Amino acid sequence: MEVFMHHCHHKLPSLLSRTLFKASKKSHINCTIHTSPSVSAVSKPVIPPPLVSRLFLPSNLREGQESGDLTCRSQRLMLQTGLIHPSNPGCFYYLPVALRSMEKLIRLIDEEMWAIGGQKVDMPALCSAELWKKSGRWELMGKEMFRLLDRHNAEYCLGPTHEEAVTELFASQTTISYKKLPLLLYQVTRKFRDEQKPKFGLLRGREFYMKDMYSFDINEEAALHTYHSVCQAYGRIFDRLGLKWVQVQAATGNIGGTLSHEFQLPADIGEDQLLVCGNCGFSANVETVEPGQTECLLCQTGTLTESKGIEVGHTFYLGTKYSQVFKALFVNASNVPAVAEMGCFGLGVTRILAASIEVMSSEDAIHWPGLIAPYQVCVLPPKKGSKAQEVTSMADELAQSLGNSLPNLRGEVVLDDRIQMTIGKRLKDAKILGYPYVVVVGQKALEDLPIFEVICQQSGETMFLSKEGLVDLLSKVETI
Repeated sequence: MEVFMHHCHHKLPSLLSRTLFKASKKSHINCTIHTSPSVSAVSKPVIPPPLVSRLFLPSNLREGQESGDLTCRSQRLMLQTGLIHPSNPGCFYYLPVALRSMEKLIRLIDEEMWAIGGQKVDMPALCSAELWKKSGRWELMGKEMFRLLDRHNAEYCLGPTHEEAVTELFASQTTISYKKLPLLLYQVTRKFRDEQKPKFGLLRGREFYMKDMYSFDINEEAALHTYHSVCQAYGRIFDRLGLKWVQVQAATGNIGGTLSHEFQLPADIGEDQLLVCGNCGFSANVETVEPGQTECLLCQTGTLTESKGIEVGHTFYLGTKYSQVFKALFVNASNVPAVAEMGCFGLGVTRILAASIEVMSSEDAIHWPGLIAPYQVCVLPPKKGSKAQEVTSMADELAQSLGNSLPNLRGEVVLDDRIQMTIGKRLKDAKILGYPYVVVVGQKALEDLPIFEVICQQSGETMFLSKEGLVDLLSKVETI
C-alpha cells in the first residue's frame, strides 16, 4: 500500500497537468478572457428605490393608545413612527430609518471636525479604574458611573467620557514634536451614564452616542485659539441643521478646567435654566451666576431674562489638569519636554437627533432638519383599482429615475408601494414620518404632459410640476 501511495504521489502532478491541459484545449474555443475594466468604465449599480412596505418600522403606538409616561413630543413621535424601540430603562434600539438620520448627522459632524484639523479615532468603552483613580475622578463621578469587575477582580467602568484614556494615549508617545500640535483627536461612540431617572426618550438616557474631541496644544494662547475654533465649528453644525441655538457660559463640573460653554436649543421641555441678556446677547446657565442676579454681568445695563434649553454640546478648556497628571509631554522648539495644554469638546449625537425633532416638529408630524432627513423624497403611486391605476408603472420608474439620475438624491427616494391603501392614508403616514418632499402620481399624470403633485412638507407648499420641473426642483436639494 505504501509503495502504491508513493508511486501515486510522484505521478499525481504530471497526471493533473495532462488532464488540465486536455480540458483547456478541448474548451479553448469557448473561453472568454476576463479583464478588469478601467476605473472610468466602472459605473455605479442602479439602486432600486426602497419600498415602504419593506421598511422595518414597527408601530409602537397606535391612534388612541394610552401614551403612558411619554412626557415629550420627540419621544412620542419617535416611538410612534418606529424610529426607536425601548429596551432597558434609558436604552433604545435605533431602527433602520433613525439610523440613516444619525449616520447623516455623523457625516455632517465629520465634515466640520475635519475642516478644523480633527482626526478620528476609536477608544475602548471599557476603561480601567486605574486611569480614573490616577486623575482623582473615580470617586468624584459618583453613582452615575457604571462600574464592573472582570473575572480577575480588576475594576473597570463603561466610559461616560474619555479624558483619562486620550491623555494616556498621548502620553505614551514620548517624542511628539511641537510641530504636530495642535492635535485634535475625536471619536463618535456609545457613552454610558447610570441616570437615576432616565426620561424624555433619547434626551436623557443611560446609553447614548456622543462625539467627544480632545485637543493638545503648545501653550495657553494656542489652546484657547483651538477652543474658539471648535466652538465656531459647533455653531456651523447647528446653522447647517437650521436650528436656533445659543452658546452660554457654563460650569465646568466634574470635567474640570477654567472655561466652559454649553450649546443650548431653547425649548420649554429643556432641563437647563438659562439667563439671557436682551441688550448685549450675553447668556449663561443659571448655575454660573449669583442667585437672584438680574443685571447683565457683561454690559451691566441689560436685564437677564430666564428661559429653558436642551443642552446639545459642551466645551471645556482644561489647561494641564489631565496632562500634568499623566505626563502628556511634547518636545518644544527648544528641544525640551513640555506639558501639553488641553481642551475637550462634546456633542450629544443622539440628543441632537431627538432635540431637533422636539423643537422643529408639530404635535402630530416630524419635521426633520433637511440635511438629516432619513429619506428626502417619497413617491406615492395611485391606489390599486383607481382610475389612475395605469400610471403605477410611471411612479415606479419615476422613483428609480430620481434616485439614480440625480447625484444628490442617490439612495434618497423611497416608493410607497402599499397601493392597497388610499393616497390619503399614505399621505398621512408620509406627513408623520416627515419626508421633506412627497410626490403624488395621480390623475394629472394621465395627461399628455404628465403633471405630478409635489408637497413640500417643511414649507407646507403644494406644487404641480412636469417631470422636468420636478427634476429641476429636486436637483437643488442639499444632501450629505
